[in-house]
Amino acid sequence: MKKSEKTGRIAAAVAIPLLTGGAAALLSRESFGLYALLAKPPLAPPGWVFPLVWTILYILMGLASYLVWSSDASAPRKKRALGLYAAQLALTFFWPLLFFVQGLYTWAFLLLALLWLLVFLCRCVFSCICETAGKLMWPYLLWLSYAAYLNLGVVLLN
Repeated sequence: MKKSEKTGRIAAAVAIPLLTGGAAALLSRESFGLYALLAKPPLAPPGWVFPLVWTILYILMGLASYLVWSSDASAPRKKRALGLYAAQLALTFFWPLLFFVQGLYTWAFLLLALLWLLVFLCRCVFSCICETAGKLMWPYLLWLSYAAYLNLGVVLLN
């Protein structure tokens, strides 16, 4: 593969989660101010932390998906892995809409629990194809654990 083709594939793989997250943020942005008004659990970060962390996570997951996509694994294994990846990316898109736009904190928490499971499975499948890809998904899984704590705290305190 030519270097320019490889660079284009990496850029596409990273752009997919960044654009997905960006679209969700655009659709939710009018409701982000609500976060400051909510009672939050201890250790809740200020609102400016979220876009920074999510940008890093989207880049890492995009790189992980590229490593799987470009691996020597069989087409069915890649399809399964990238299908899980697409499913968790879809749930990632819908979570802020439930939480911020609709204010459905309990439903958002349940969606987050399902998202955590999908990301865990995705990480496991990615690891079987490319160990580095699986490792790149760990920060996302850890962040989702923290996000679940925050989301549950909002459910209980509001």
